[in-house]
Amino acid sequence: MANRQRALIVDDEPDIRELLEITLGRMRLDTRSARNVKEAREWLTREPFDLCLTDMRLPDGSGLELVQHIQQRHPQVPVAMITAYGNLDTAINALKAGAFDFLTKPVDLTRLRELVATALRLRTPQEEELPVDSRLLGDSPPMRALRKQILKLARSQAPVYISGESGSGKELVARLIHEQGPRSELPFVPVNCGAIPSELMESEFFGHKKGSFTGAIEDKQGLFQVANGGTLFLDEVADLPLPMQVKLLRAIQEKAVRTVGGQQEQVVDVRILCATHKDLAAEVAAGRFRQDLYYRLNVIELRVPPLRERREDIGLLADVMLKRLAESSGLPAAQLNPDALEKLKSYRFPGNVRELENMLERAYTLCDDEQIQTHDLRLAESSGLAEAGEASLAQIDNLEDYLENLERKLIMQALEETRWNRTAAAQRLGLTFRSMRYRLKKLGID
Repeated sequence: MANRQRALIVDDEPDIRELLEITLGRMRLDTRSARNVKEAREWLTREPFDLCLTDMRLPDGSGLELVQHIQQRHPQVPVAMITAYGNLDTAINALKAGAFDFLTKPVDLTRLRELVATALRLRTPQEEELPVDSRLLGDSPPMRALRKQILKLARSQAPVYISGESGSGKELVARLIHEQGPRSELPFVPVNCGAIPSELMESEFFGHKKGSFTGAIEDKQGLFQVANGGTLFLDEVADLPLPMQVKLLRAIQEKAVRTVGGQQEQVVDVRILCATHKDLAAEVAAGRFRQDLYYRLNVIELRVPPLRERREDIGLLADVMLKRLAESSGLPAAQLNPDALEKLKSYRFPGNVRELENMLERAYTLCDDEQIQTHDLRLAESSGLAEAGEASLAQIDNLEDYLENLERKLIMQALEETRWNRTAAAQRLGLTFRSMRYRLKKLGID
């Protein structure tokens, strides 16, 4: 059976080795066993493997050393670490070192089979960098580095905290990590944590049973159940209230959830990716975000660069966006005047790629003869929003009008970023919903 996949099992306990050999044998894998790091390295030199399972404590070293060795010499082989129950620090260190995933003792066979099946679905990397596609454009050094990191993180099951400013493309990065990984055929479920009313959060995340509360007219699956087998992307995770943070931490640690009104816990196999435009470490320091949850979510941090750090990509992005606008409208494509392009390259872009897209859509509508001039970009108007508070006295004719105009722009930006969810926009601006409703009415925004 030369075409059968092979697994290397590394453990100094004969009973554990036998259990793993039998389980993997039933999954039609050929297995080889090693009692220590030395034997494992010898096997890796002699034969190719599709998977390695290693204990943390070995007679002549640690499983962590073996993970690092495989990362350097055999990076195509996914490694899963087996640790003592409750030893979360060890598991997190293994994930940071490059382990694919981890198991705790006593080994749960259902969880073992899921892990093995997921690992074997990994594609052997054909190249070191994710190919450029129409969604993640740019040939600047920060973007090349980002694509390389996405490809590497797609081969792991470690939780990833995606940091970056609003509009920089954090959800797209999460989606690409999912699409390039072994869960790509299973659901990718994005959720904006700031858009869910606090009283409905538990039901949204974990589901509910019919009759468990007023309005629960039928059983409902939660986001964890919907994402089972796939990836759950928690956007704006810093907006979770503290009571929900406790429940989320337990669900992640136990890999199980209990529906509202339910008696039994349901085992769920979900990879967690999260993002926020806020500084999560600062939120922890301020007491608004639990340190233990931060530690669990931020196993690996991936920073998405703001647009001002990759100005050389602006021309390519603008070309693609303008072609897309032409296709969707059925009208001829517009070109950026060289002066207009230079102005874009010198602009700060506080709203990043999303702001560039909105700006070009407006300019495309306003321009004449399919030529976008500098004045079509309305950069002065955008700069007023970007440089709030930096206007000189000479620019202000009427303070009341100026402040009202600035307030309107900031509220509109918050509404657009939260897809017109008023509750989420109010939270983004640090307002109560009542205050937000009053301002919308005052400014005539519907």
